[in-house]
Amino acid sequence: MANHSQFGFQDASSPIMEELMQFHDHALMVALAICSLVLYLLTHMLTEKLSSSTVNAQEIELVWTILPAMVLIMLALPSLRILYMMDEINEPDLTLKAIGHQWYWSYEYTDIKNLTFDSYMTPTTDLPLGHFRLLEVDHRVVVPTNSTVRVIVTADDVLHSWAVPSLGVKTDAIPGRLNQTSFLTPRPGVYYGQCSEICGANHSFMPIVVEATPLASFENWSSMLPS
Repeated sequence: MANHSQFGFQDASSPIMEELMQFHDHALMVALAICSLVLYLLTHMLTEKLSSSTVNAQEIELVWTILPAMVLIMLALPSLRILYMMDEINEPDLTLKAIGHQWYWSYEYTDIKNLTFDSYMTPTTDLPLGHFRLLEVDHRVVVPTNSTVRVIVTADDVLHSWAVPSLGVKTDAIPGRLNQTSFLTPRPGVYYGQCSEICGANHSFMPIVVEATPLASFENWSSMLPS
């Protein structure tokens, strides 16, 4: 999760988020190169004496047409690759349905019979020692590690958004419509998120907690829950 005075992304906990962070760094390097070139040209024009020499118009027009096109290609190709990766969902190991309400989430494990629950934010007065205020919930979403999890997202009343930054997941929850996304986390951990669409007075009080556990632990957890 994010730390105080943190300027960068949260640590990536899924392959998709790792790709997004690499693309972010790639785009920043391209922007740095462009800014450096523009700064150099401005400095050169301000410090050097004016010259009457001219450059062939066709040559300079060719240069300032090709260079921006090359920059756009450098940004477009990796961006399209990541977009297709995020949209690709092949034979998920687990399907989870997340339903947004004002102001809590409901979850349904469609592959497991009678496994549904509501997830409310834990009040500060009931918060166990060491847990995070405004981020902890009474029922966490538990998923197995190294398994592709498909999340079907919808809403019951107004617009919501199911977002977990460290997993690279953010999908709008729209009433009457099903959106889907997927993620895979290779290691156990607890990942925090929040509704990312302004949905009313208590918008900031409907957190999301995803707990990734080994498959054996997940099976034990699902079998112990009351049906």
